[in-house]
Amino acid sequence: MVKERVDAFLLTTEECFSPTDISMIRMRMESAADEKWALLEKIDFRSPQTALMLSIFGGPIGVDRFYIGDTLLGLIKTITCGGLFVWAFVDQFLIIKATRERNLRLLMEVLNCHFIS
Repeated sequence: MVKERVDAFLLTTEECFSPTDISMIRMRMESAADEKWALLEKIDFRSPQTALMLSIFGGPIGVDRFYIGDTLLGLIKTITCGGLFVWAFVDQFLIIKATRERNLRLLMEVLNCHFIS
């Protein structure tokens, strides 16, 4: 029963995590207590593809960073006009990884695992 729940969870959220983290996530989730599942279903994972599109079209005003919850970076990016567009351009290559790291951090917090980014 647990294996099926984990498979269903990963099937619907797989794009939100790095492919290299999937096996570790599977192992942690299979050993998670039943009461964690209600919390896991409430996590608002962010889509890396949506973050990328926001970075391409709204990067200079920090929309991508606000989307993934980096409010301070989003604000700085807005004030500096994307670091005079340089930061906005570089973020197009970094935002997918940042989004996946944020999703993994949220998942590990719910599972009460120590995670070092």
